[in-house]
Amino acid sequence: MYKVMCLDIGTKRIGVALSDYLLMLANGYSCISREPENKALDEIQKIAKENNVKKIVIGIPYNMDGSQGAQAEDCKNFASKIQGYDIIYEDERLTSDQAEENLRNRKIDFRKNKGLVDIESACIILEQYLSRK
Repeated sequence: MYKVMCLDIGTKRIGVALSDYLLMLANGYSCISREPENKALDEIQKIAKENNVKKIVIGIPYNMDGSQGAQAEDCKNFASKIQGYDIIYEDERLTSDQAEENLRNRKIDFRKNKGLVDIESACIILEQYLSRK
């Protein structure tokens, strides 16, 4: 029994979501600061170990035409530093917009805490991945 972790990697923050052991549900977990990078990587390793994670899904922000830009390369570069886990890339186009809409629908004010959007985005990306499995 293991869980899958999802990371929504931004330039400032990383949203973290975890699956359940049945690999059916995505739950928001936390938002961690991306800087300093070694601290962020340590925190990801700690969360993964504490939650028996075997796979990590990384949201990749493709452009609308399907190409990959600088932000996609940045995410892949960061992901390459995570050791000891199966890394899976997942298209995350429009997840931030969807996350904001979900939070608005639940009447959660995210304007003062953008980390909530990152966590919700990680959940959406993880749900996309789990629904295909």
